Amino acid sequence: MCDLERQFWEVKQLTEMTEAEWELLCDHCGRCCLHKIEDEDSDKVYFTGVACKLYDFEISGCKDYAHRSQIVPACMVLSAENLGGVDGLPKTCAYRLLHEGKPLPEWHPLLTGRRDSAREAGMSIRSFAIPERDIDLDYLEGFILDSEL
Repeated sequence: MCDLERQFWEVKQLTEMTEAEWELLCDHCGRCCLHKIEDEDSDKVYFTGVACKLYDFEISGCKDYAHRSQIVPACMVLSAENLGGVDGLPKTCAYRLLHEGKPLPEWHPLLTGRRDSAREAGMSIRSFAIPERDIDLDYLEGFILDSEL
C-alpha cells in the first residue's frame, strides 16, 4: 500500500493528528470508562466491572463528554502528550496501540466503517459492566475483573 492509500492513523503520529482525527480513534468500547484501582505497591492498574456515572449504556459513550473532567475529576482525558502512562488504557485501545506502534484491531470502526463494530465484536462494556449507581463505591475492590482488558 502506498502512502496515498494509507489512512491517517497509519501515516501520522498521534501528535500530528487533528482533533477530529483524534476523536475518530475512539472505538466506543467504554473500557476506559470503567473504574480502575491502582495497587500502590506495584503500580499495577486493575480494571473493575463498574462503569463511571457518566457512561451511557444506550449510546456506548459519555453522557457529557465535553464536561466529563469537571464532573468526574478522575476522568482520564487523553491527549498525545499524556499517553506515557498507558496502563490505565485497555490493551485494545487505539490510542494505546498506536502509541506502542501496533495496528488497530480488525473490528475497529475506522476499519469496518461501522460505529457499533466494537459492540458487535464483543468488545463493549455494555455486555458485562454495571453502573456505579448500582453499587457502594466503598466496595469497589469486590468488582475487580479476573481478566485483563
